[in-house]
Amino acid sequence: MELLIMINACKIASALRVTAVIPCFPYARQDKKDKTGGENQKVKTLKYNEWKFRSRAPISAKLVANMLSVAGADHIITMDLHASQIQGFFDIPVDNLYAEPAVLKWIKENIPEWRNSIIVSPDAGGAKRVTSIADRLNVEFALIHKERKKANEVSSMVLVGDVKDRIAILVDDMADTCGTICHAAEKLMEAGATKVYAILTHGIFSGPAISRINNACFEAVVVTNTIPQDGHMRDCPKIQMIDVSMMFAEAVRRTHNGESVSYLFSNVPY
Repeated sequence: MELLIMINACKIASALRVTAVIPCFPYARQDKKDKTGGENQKVKTLKYNEWKFRSRAPISAKLVANMLSVAGADHIITMDLHASQIQGFFDIPVDNLYAEPAVLKWIKENIPEWRNSIIVSPDAGGAKRVTSIADRLNVEFALIHKERKKANEVSSMVLVGDVKDRIAILVDDMADTCGTICHAAEKLMEAGATKVYAILTHGIFSGPAISRINNACFEAVVVTNTIPQDGHMRDCPKIQMIDVSMMFAEAVRRTHNGESVSYLFSNVPY
C-alpha cells in the first residue's frame, strides 16, 4: 500500500516517469489457479456425469500487477520472479533481473572445491534454473521430486541424480518456512553428499525457518538482500548474504539513460 500511495503521489505531482523497484515481487507464488488451492467447490460435470473439484484460489500476482499499473507505475524492476510469465501480467515494461551472475561469483569465490560440486534443484519447477548454473560451471545437476499434501508441507521426496562424494549446492528462488530445503539437505546427506550448501534469491524465513536451518546439516545458507537479512543473520550464523544492490543500481542507471539491461542478465556490475 505504501508503494502504491507513493507511486500515485509522484504521478499526481506531474512526474514524467515512475519506475517501481521491487526486489521481491509480492504474491508471486499465486500466479495461477492450482488444483487444490483455496476453498474448492465440488461441481458435477454434465459431460462425464462425475464430480470434480473447482479451485477457488485467487491469482493475486495479477491483482498486484493491475494495482501497480492503475497507481501509475510506468516501469517495474524486480529480481527472480517465481514464474517469469508474471511479466505478461503487465502492459508496461518489466525488467526481471537474475541473481545467477552473483550466485556464480559467490560459488567460485567461497567454495574451493566447486569443480567437484553438483547443482541440485529442490523441486522439478527449478530444473531450468539449475541446468543454467550447472552449464556455466561445467558441473552436473540433479533434482528432487517432491509431493505436497498441502501448502508449506512436503510429504515425500525422490532424488534424481548421483551426489555421492560430491558437494551438493541446492539452488532455489525462494525459501519461506524452509521445510523443503531442510528435507532436501537430509536426503542429499543420506545419498552420500560430503557437504550441502543452499543458495536462495529471496530468504523470507517465516515461522520455524531459522530454527530449522540451525538444526539442519548445511555448511551455509546463502541469500541475497532482496529482503533485509540483518536480523536473520544475527539469529543464525549459517546464513550468509550476497549484496545485489549494485545490480539494481546499474539497472536503474541503464533504464534512465535508455541503455540495454541485457548485460546484467549474465554479468555482475563492478
